[in-house]
Amino acid sequence: IASATTGSTVVGATGTSSPITISGLSNGSAYTVTVAAQNDYGTGPSSSASGSVTPAAVRALTFGGNDGSSISNVVDYFAVSTTGNATDFGDLSAGRMRFGAVHGSTRALVGGGATDTGGTKVNIIEYFTIASTGNATDFGDMAATIRGLTGSINNSTRGVWTGGYESSRVNRIQYVTVASTGNTSDFGDLTEGKGWCSNASSSTKGFTICGEPSGGAVNVIETITTASTGNSSDFGDSTIARSVHTSGSNSTRAITAGGIEGTNVIDYFTMASAGNAVDFGNAISESQIYGQGTAENETRLCLCGGHVAGSISNIIQYITIASTGDAQDFGDLTVARSRVSSASNGGGGLS
Repeated sequence: IASATTGSTVVGATGTSSPITISGLSNGSAYTVTVAAQNDYGTGPSSSASGSVTPAAVRALTFGGNDGSSISNVVDYFAVSTTGNATDFGDLSAGRMRFGAVHGSTRALVGGGATDTGGTKVNIIEYFTIASTGNATDFGDMAATIRGLTGSINNSTRGVWTGGYESSRVNRIQYVTVASTGNTSDFGDLTEGKGWCSNASSSTKGFTICGEPSGGAVNVIETITTASTGNSSDFGDSTIARSVHTSGSNSTRAITAGGIEGTNVIDYFTMASAGNAVDFGNAISESQIYGQGTAENETRLCLCGGHVAGSISNIIQYITIASTGDAQDFGDLTVARSRVSSASNGGGGLS
C-alpha cells in the first residue's frame, strides 16, 4: 500500500510489485509518501515519510519558426492539460525554422534547421530545461548541416532524428542521449532519402511518417526499435501522402495532421501492431495546415502555429488522443509562426 499525503488529504494506491502508481494527485501540491506491507494477517506499520515531491502538469515548448517578416528565435510554453495562451520561455541562440525537437522527461533539444528563408543550414543542437525558463544552452552537433526536420523520436533515454535535406534528401537516422551532451551518433537508414517527414514514438518504437523524397510526398510509415540501432522497416501507410505535416503520440496511438499538399485531415494508427492509418477527424481550418509543431501528454495532442488557411497562425489547437473527432481551440502562441518545432515532457515515448 502506498499513500501520498498533502495537508489533511491522503491519496492511496495498492499493488503487488514495485513500482506502485498513485493517481489523482493535484499538480502544484507538495506530497510526502509512505508505504506499508499487507498480507492475510493485516497491514503492517507504515514506513517513514519520503521527502516532499510536487507533481507538475506536462509542459509544452514551441520553438522558432518564420513569423512572416523574419526567422524567429522565440520560445513559448504552456501546460498541455489546460487551455489558454502561451507564455514567453526564452530564446534560441538565433532564429531557426525547419528543424526538429526531441525531448526527455526534463529536457528538450532542438537540432539542425535553416537560419534564413534562403535555406542556410546549421548543424547545431541546443537544449532547454523544460521545468524552468531561460535561453538555449549548447548541446553538440548533428552529423551535417541539415534542414527539413519536422519531428522527432524519443524514449526515456534517447532522442532520434530521421531524414532531412543536406545538399539533397538524406536517409540518415541519428541519435543522442538526451540527458548528456555531445554530437549525434549514427543509428541506421530510412528506406529512402526524404525530408519534411514527421515522427511519433511509443516507449519502444519510433515511427517516421510520410515526407518528401525528390518527386513529391509519400504516404509510407516506417518504424525502428528506439533502444537499438539499425535500418527502418515498413509499418503501413497514412491515409494520404503528406509533407511539412506534423505528428505526435501517447503510449498507444500516433496522430498525424495536415500537410502542405492542401489538407487538414488528421489520421491515427495503433503503434503496437503494423497496419495503415485511419481517419481521426479534421483540424480547425477548413483549408490546409502545415508547418506546425506538436506537443502532448498521455491524454492530449496540441498543434501549435503553422500555416492555417494560407496565413501564418498563432493558433494552438488540441485533440483528445484516445477518441476521434475534430480539433478544438486551445489558445494562442505569443507570436504567429510557421515551420516551428515543439516538444513536451510527457507523452511521445515517455509514458
